[in-house]
Amino acid sequence: MDAAVDVIGGRWKALILWALHAEPLRFGELKRKVAGISEKMLIQALRELEADEIVHREVFHEVPPKVEYSLTGLGQRLNTALLPLGDWGEENMAGIAKRRGVTPAPPHTASA
Repeated sequence: MDAAVDVIGGRWKALILWALHAEPLRFGELKRKVAGISEKMLIQALRELEADEIVHREVFHEVPPKVEYSLTGLGQRLNTALLPLGDWGEENMAGIAKRRGVTPAPPHTASA
């Protein structure tokens, strides 16, 4: 459990993994899908996920340069392990938000 939490710790990594669930994404696409993340934080999180071999960064040598991020096999297995956690969050989000006195966030989907 410690290893998994260490790999996805922080606010953004699980959301990045979820955004990459369906297909590889370019940096700008990924930034749009992970609402609220700064460019600096996205770069940092992607570097850490790449170092942990959760995310693969592919550079296409063309003009203009193109870089895509995708999940490795390890990243896909980690995302699969996170599915029940996401389901729990969706099922309990309204109650948690009510107890905290805040408006619940919109639901996340793998394709969003």
